[in-house]
Amino acid sequence: MDHAKKGKLVEEIKIVSEKEGIEEHKLLELISNGRAIIPKNFNRGTAPIGIGESLTTKINANIGTSKDFIDMDYEAKKAKTALKYGADTIMDLSTGGDLDEVRRRIIKETKAPIGTVPIYQAGLEGKAVVEMTSDDMFNAIRKHAKDGVDFVTVHVGVNRNSLERLIAGDRILGVVSRGGAFTIAWMIQNGEDNPFYKEFDYLIEIAREYDLTLSLGDGMRSGCIDDATDRPKFAEFITLGELSKIARKQGVQTMIEGPGHVPLDEIGVNVKAMKRLADGAPLYLLGPLPTDIAPGYDHIVGAIGGSIAGYYGADFLCMITPSEHLALPTVEDIKDGTIVAKIAAHVADTVKANVKEKAREWDRKMAYAREDLDWEKQFDLAIDGEFARRFREDRNTESGACSMCGDLCAIKMVKDALKGDKR
Repeated sequence: MDHAKKGKLVEEIKIVSEKEGIEEHKLLELISNGRAIIPKNFNRGTAPIGIGESLTTKINANIGTSKDFIDMDYEAKKAKTALKYGADTIMDLSTGGDLDEVRRRIIKETKAPIGTVPIYQAGLEGKAVVEMTSDDMFNAIRKHAKDGVDFVTVHVGVNRNSLERLIAGDRILGVVSRGGAFTIAWMIQNGEDNPFYKEFDYLIEIAREYDLTLSLGDGMRSGCIDDATDRPKFAEFITLGELSKIARKQGVQTMIEGPGHVPLDEIGVNVKAMKRLADGAPLYLLGPLPTDIAPGYDHIVGAIGGSIAGYYGADFLCMITPSEHLALPTVEDIKDGTIVAKIAAHVADTVKANVKEKAREWDRKMAYAREDLDWEKQFDLAIDGEFARRFREDRNTESGACSMCGDLCAIKMVKDALKGDKR
């Protein structure tokens, strides 16, 4: 960010400019004013990607151990699977086993940007979450940054102000953010404000030391659609926006997280409000999920919400797996969640002003391939060509069309008729 403010075209900005098809000096301006970011730790050779205004919608894949299932090889496989099927970044949310070893293994396995939630480790390594010290919290961030993590979630908007509104409110599900719950439990037990909020300048100091991107976490996100767009959430929105501006002035890249489960007609309000309050900082969303009644299909629910959020300006979507709300995801769950999130991101890009022509060209190529009944081309263009090919081969027809229509294929019928037209 310092380089961008000085007008210096560093290599990372050149790489992202070429990938995105955006003019270098335009990208320089967006990064300098905090509307776009390139998460990349000084200590790691991360492959640069851009997230934010005028750039294609990116997706993140969450992986990580739990105390019930600890297998580092399996988590590494999850990371590789997510990247294979289109994830741009990986977040390690591990809570089981040797957390340092898991994180370092995942960092070693990929060049993609890696994110973590350091408060998990700070809270799990002592006797109890509420017995953490503020030093424990900041030391966890420094440890992750030193290892090469590119971005960290910090729940800085969970403070006395938002907590008071939560207590005074009438939410059904209260707090569903694990990091938010850690923070609230600590605040209540210790009678103090959130150290990450209270000592935000120290957090910025650590971030600057490693060029660590701060993902300002949504600790008050809604866990059901009835809890959406309420006072605790908006109190947090306001705080995140204020802190993002402070970080930006000091050369630290930030993005804003939110907002959880949100009914369809409130997604636009939430996205626009977050963008407005944070002066256009990149917006990173889990979902949002516009219904609560689809366990086992929440990856599809999240894709629906994600497409709409992207239309209104969200920049970064966190994929949701079919096992959301149910269990630790498998490799297959990671694959399915990544693919539907990639579809959601693409759908959003087809209507985003600065990237829609590039996105629609992909759809246009598919349209021509279908017009030509060119199956190989269709498989090449498909988000999951292997899956599409398997469908085609398992249910083949000799007509050259799909097995639903066969010789009654509308495209084939009209093409044949036009060939025989004598006029």
